[in-house]
Amino acid sequence: MDAREVNLTLDFCLRVGELLMSTGAGAADVTATMRSLSQHLGLRGAEVDVTYTSLAMSYQADPEAIPIHTTRQVKNRTTDYDHLTAVDHLVRKIVSNEIDLQGARIELGRIVSGGHRRPRWAVTLGIAMMAGTITIYLGGDLRVATLALISGAAIDQLQYFMSRRWELPLFYLQVAGAGLATLIAVVAATLPLNLDVSSSITANITVMLAGIAFMGALQDALTGFHVTASARIMEALVSTAGIIAGVTGGLVFAGAIGVDIVASVSTGASSLQSITVSVLGGAAAAASFAYAAYAPPRTLIPIAFVAAGAVALSVAVPGDVGRTWRVAVASLFVGLVAYSVASRLKVPPLVIVVSGAVPFLPGYSIYRGLSMLAQETPATTSVGLVALFTAASVALALASGVILGEYIAQPLQRRAWRIETRLSGPRLVGPLRRSTKSGG
Repeated sequence: MDAREVNLTLDFCLRVGELLMSTGAGAADVTATMRSLSQHLGLRGAEVDVTYTSLAMSYQADPEAIPIHTTRQVKNRTTDYDHLTAVDHLVRKIVSNEIDLQGARIELGRIVSGGHRRPRWAVTLGIAMMAGTITIYLGGDLRVATLALISGAAIDQLQYFMSRRWELPLFYLQVAGAGLATLIAVVAATLPLNLDVSSSITANITVMLAGIAFMGALQDALTGFHVTASARIMEALVSTAGIIAGVTGGLVFAGAIGVDIVASVSTGASSLQSITVSVLGGAAAAASFAYAAYAPPRTLIPIAFVAAGAVALSVAVPGDVGRTWRVAVASLFVGLVAYSVASRLKVPPLVIVVSGAVPFLPGYSIYRGLSMLAQETPATTSVGLVALFTAASVALALASGVILGEYIAQPLQRRAWRIETRLSGPRLVGPLRRSTKSGG
């Protein structure tokens, strides 16, 4: 293979890795996918180095040859399951020898430049529906769900405007979104409507948490990519801190004008009717998130069923077990079923696991902790700190439960280990086994 073809192959692998990393794939998945691609395209023994912000590959044909080294920066990050699925299909076509390098480069360019199948207003609608249905999942009525729906749409448009107009970092977008959600709730609380506006705030906190890559951070930590895991965890903490800052500012404003917003959301379902409503709300919220993340239409109903099963399972767990363990059991279920569901739908399991876990994000614990801290009394301060600690434990239980489910459901084949020697965890993106045909 001449130097030109080596450079084209390395460039293609880096472009695929950049797109996977930017859409939320774990570093282990990105590394294994790039290595599989390079081997099937003729670069046996190519070295891959992946961090959160950059990708590097090097290839040396023999010990006496000059090594070729290329790098690529990961600049844009977004939750885009349409492009993720399209690239996943392209990778599978390459490793099964259905397409050559030239054709793969053309198809990848078509994927990147092709845009989305859904207009931007449809994404706003999906996020608004997600906020409204989470309110139903938390026990709110239709009036509060409508308020949350309006708030969700307003927050999405505000963040989209700020990111496009001023290109602000995510932290400031989260501050603005959380502050707007709280201010809308404060205005609604001043009206003679008798609304439980805390449900609306909680729902919108959950919506903003859904865009944070908890799954990828924990997967990187468990699979030995500690630098990338540290960067992702730091990004998640900063994004969550933005939400906390925005909500805290809104609560301070509410206290200044004499509006008392108490965290009265109930996450426990006691009757058959409330359990049914909670299950339906959780299912609709998961499907709405998937829709807003450009997931293929064929995945929406299966995602709703997966989330419904997880919510029903969490409700079935005895209440004295604690919310953290209930979330852990439910997320384990999501991880267990995601692999088989994804294989039938021909999408990466990441699409199923992230969407199915949406109802269990700790929006209620964060809001309850902040509302208690805002009262500034010793008793409420201790309760608030415990609630925030619970939110952190729920997030950890959610991510670790899903990853454990994937470990159990997706044992790696021995032949895959020969190709993907650095992969030490379950695959959420990329090919699972090597084709029996010659790799060229």
